[in-house]
Amino acid sequence: MAKVAWTERNKRKKETVIKYAAIRAELKAKHDYAGLAKLPRDASPSRVVNRCSMSGRRRGHLRKFGVSRLTFREAALNGLIPGVVKASW
Repeated sequence: MAKVAWTERNKRKKETVIKYAAIRAELKAKHDYAGLAKLPRDASPSRVVNRCSMSGRRRGHLRKFGVSRLTFREAALNGLIPGVVKASW
């Protein structure tokens, strides 16, 4: 389980990215890199980390399902993810 502070920090970063998205696009179109440098660091989309929606883990994140590999395996074995079955051959 990730610390609450880490998940809250990531939420704040997402909100900042949304807030400054139009301004960033405008500055990029003008090639005004000095103006981009004056924006907050968290306004950059690359600062947002993909985190598991259930545990908050950042490593081993499966983008298609929005969860970490460990949470995915546990949920799949319990039958909580429709259409996912254990492979056998």
